[in-house]
Amino acid sequence: MSRGPAVRAVPVSRRSAAVLGLASVAGLMMLCWPLLVRVPTDAQVSPPFLFLGLLPVVIVVVLAEISEGGMDPRVLAVLGVLSAVNAVLRGLSPGTAGVELVLFLLILAGRVFGPGFGFVLGCTSLFASALMTAGVGPWLPFQMLVSAWVGMGAGLLPRRVTGRAEVAMLAAYGVVSAYAFGLLMNLSGWPFLLGVAVPGHGGSLSFVAGAPLLDNLERFGVYTLLTSTGSWDTGRAITNAVAIVVLGPAVLTTLRRAARRATVTGTVAEPVG
Repeated sequence: MSRGPAVRAVPVSRRSAAVLGLASVAGLMMLCWPLLVRVPTDAQVSPPFLFLGLLPVVIVVVLAEISEGGMDPRVLAVLGVLSAVNAVLRGLSPGTAGVELVLFLLILAGRVFGPGFGFVLGCTSLFASALMTAGVGPWLPFQMLVSAWVGMGAGLLPRRVTGRAEVAMLAAYGVVSAYAFGLLMNLSGWPFLLGVAVPGHGGSLSFVAGAPLLDNLERFGVYTLLTSTGSWDTGRAITNAVAIVVLGPAVLTTLRRAARRATVTGTVAEPVG
């Protein structure tokens, strides 16, 4: 495995970092808003159609800002290949029992190419896979955003860690990101589900508009634990960890070789005479 420092194929300027941060805060607010607004008790909370329209706009603005300086054609080629591979991996591993390989490659690519590339790849690969698997729906912008966060987070991990320690760090991040992905995706839809009941658990786990924040968080925590954390998310976490440990060293070496080729810049010739 290559021990050289990771190359950031999509450098992020301070302004781009600020835009990325503001967009992430906006996206998080779009996920959490039902828990924060005050509405009459037992009122019905409708799906955020305005947010569903604004979220893609936020994502497009961030992508435009990150790529403002222009991407090298070789970087675009790598992005296209990895997006296509991730889309195929999602089709081959459609999440049955939590077995899903999308985050595995996203984490490794974000680690090698940096947070900007990881954010872009998270958006493009989920969008491409949705087109391939007929998975386009109101959930897609949230899937793109959360996946982008996973790729960006991998690029923000400590850069000096190498060798086996790096693989162990990425495997641990794969486990954490798998549970975080499931939790955030559950949060995007749970407030709008009516009559949520889980066998073996007394009482409803539905969101209650106007109820205290801690009460709703408790219901959501139990709902996520019983319906997702112990099954789908755990399967995804195990898949990430095993794939990173087994395939990670070889994939990291390949990606770093591609990164060095993709980020080579031309030399400036000295004037003659």
